[in-house]
Amino acid sequence: MREVIITDLTRFSSDENVCTAVIDINTGECLRPMPYLKSSRCQELGIHPGAILKGNLSLQPDRENPHIEDANYSNLNFHGACSGDQFLQILENSLSDSVSDGFGFDFDVNQKHIPHDQEANCSIITIKIAPHQLTIHEDQYKPGKVKATFTDNSGHRYSYLSITDRGFHDYAKAHQDDGRLNEVTDLISQQDSIYLRVGLSRVWEVGDRNGYWLQVNGIYSFPDFHEEIRSYGS
Repeated sequence: MREVIITDLTRFSSDENVCTAVIDINTGECLRPMPYLKSSRCQELGIHPGAILKGNLSLQPDRENPHIEDANYSNLNFHGACSGDQFLQILENSLSDSVSDGFGFDFDVNQKHIPHDQEANCSIITIKIAPHQLTIHEDQYKPGKVKATFTDNSGHRYSYLSITDRGFHDYAKAHQDDGRLNEVTDLISQQDSIYLRVGLSRVWEVGDRNGYWLQVNGIYSFPDFHEEIRSYGS
């Protein structure tokens, strides 16, 4: 039996399921429980990033690169939330120096995907950046949508990435709709540090580019966070 902490709780285009990633408290392994958890069940139990789960989790023998974290599970149960210090330590222990170092792939300027015929180290990484290195903004090409742009500590800039962090996206989108997105950026600017969980999508074709696309699975601020971000709307 494993004891794990949820580090990623991400949204899909439909609200039926959420994708979660967890880190084993004892081994530091990252796993993605498959099949996906039901969104309604997570909401019912109040499950958010930082939730502790206990159960049987084992990596799938036929998992495909780069999604090497895919894992089967059974008897997976919620055991409350971890402390802020414990969540911070889990993130610290999983850090990569940069996006390229984490995935083992050198991105060109403005490149946001890894081609489908190339391999990566994994499909989820953690990086730590200063608040001024992250911007949350409206997509100028698709008005109404909220995107993330950040510069990692190698100096590489990643622009207009999808925010798949369910709680953070919903919070930012509500503020975008109310014309108060500046409150989100103000909240970020007041923090000491930001941890990003950066993931790769399943293979997806956009125009003539077919591959695994970068997305922001988790946006975690320290020392403070807004409780509304880690809540479920009515």
